[in-house]
Amino acid sequence: MAKDTASDVQRMVVERIFDAPRELVWKAYTDPKYVQQWWGPNDFTSPSCRSDFRVGGTFLYCMRTPDGQDYYTGGEFHEIVPHERIVYSMYFADEHGNKMAPEQLGIEHEAIEGAHDIVLFEDLGDGRSKITMIGNEPMESARTSGQLEGTKQSLDKLAAVVSRL
Repeated sequence: MAKDTASDVQRMVVERIFDAPRELVWKAYTDPKYVQQWWGPNDFTSPSCRSDFRVGGTFLYCMRTPDGQDYYTGGEFHEIVPHERIVYSMYFADEHGNKMAPEQLGIEHEAIEGAHDIVLFEDLGDGRSKITMIGNEPMESARTSGQLEGTKQSLDKLAAVVSRL
């Protein structure tokens, strides 16, 4: 598990292997028209997804619960190494992208101060690839809040999108 060097906290880490080339997984992970198809856990949809995919660019994704409640996630891209690595900040937002505290939304969320989310893309050969997602929250908090399971479900949905490309 990845540890935050400042606090020595074990961060949330999720890995997923895909039966698809890394470039295809990258495309499905970064192109808003595909992100909209996999963003959020099972039974959640993403009615809108905007992204200015460049260093310094921002994104705003909407996740709709099965009962119709919309939650927005905003963020900024800090590092992009094509087909290898994405580093970004992520935060709860309103529909305009304004940052909101999780408590304002009735959500318990424990983020590691100053930690960014990291996604690593690895070519495994033979047309297979792997994503490693390192979250900005402690692993234990991600387990209890449902974030870990939701991330795994989102990656399952991403695999389904990739299989259709």
